[in-house]
Formats: sequence, structure tokens, C-alpha cells
Amino acid sequence: VDLILHAGGIQAARVLDWLEGIAPVKAVGRLQGRQFESSTPFTMETSDNRVAEQQVFQIEGHTIGVVNSLDLHHLNDDVLPGNIKARGFPEGAVSSMVESVFGTKVDIVVFGRTLEAMVEEHDGILFINPGSPTLPKNRMKLGQVAILNLTPGTREATIIELTSLD
Repeated sequence: VDLILHAGGIQAARVLDWLEGIAPVKAVGRLQGRQFESSTPFTMETSDNRVAEQQVFQIEGHTIGVVNSLDLHHLNDDVLPGNIKARGFPEGAVSSMVESVFGTKVDIVVFGRTLEAMVEEHDGILFINPGSPTLPKNRMKLGQVAILNLTPGTREATIIELTSLD
């Protein structure tokens, strides 16, 4: 693991501390409005350089945009598995909506909020919602994470069901 992306719904700053023991962390969103224990005290009013409202960066020649709530202007709904395709947007419309979210073109979008795991491609953009490792579909059980493998010419995302791991 070279980098961990946390797509929001951060319940405790100490989770980011723990994840950072595995690999560097980039996170989006904000803490859920309470004060949390952490190696560095962290509340809604303080900042943490690992967390931003959204992040855009490049890895292996791919531009990645990360945001908690992906609000696509003409979708008028949450981004859930299958609903972008179901809307039948004309070619280029989805990429324009995504560019308006991030202020630049991106090749890959990672988002969270709905906790509905998905990997889909639309208008040449790879959409990844890793689900939730602890609250899949808002149920109390082990859930999913996503693995994103990148090389200069390829990108591949896989959803891993944590209940299937021994």
C-alpha cells in the first residue's frame, strides 16, 4: 500500500492516525462534529493537513479527484451503482459535470458518503466508491474497501469484501 484515500465520514481523528501507520493518508470531508482523541487534538475548528473538503492530485500520470459527497449537477440524486448510466446522459455530459465539481479534468473520482460500493466508468472517468469497512449500507457489519492499482498506462479498481478475508 503506497497511499490510503479516506473518502469521508471520518468518525475519529485517531482512525487517520492508525491508517497513517500503514501508509500516508489523504482524506476528505470533516470530522462528524465532536471532539476526538488523537495524537494531535482535532476538532471541527482545527485543521489536519491530511483532510480537505476535496483533493485533486496526480499519481502515475492519472489525475485523481477525491470528495466525500459527489454532487453532479444534472443528476439530482446520489451517485449510486447504475444511476449515471440509467440517466442516459449524452457523451461528454458526465465529464463536464465532474470537471465542475473539481475545477479541472480528472481521470478518476473517489467518493464516499452513500457507503454504496461501486466501480464504474463513464465518459472515460473511473468512478470509485469504496463503500465502508465498518458500516456497509448503514448496517453494523464488516464491509468493503477498494484497491486502486495504477501504472502510467493503466488503472484498475477492485472492491474487496472484508467478510471474505480470513
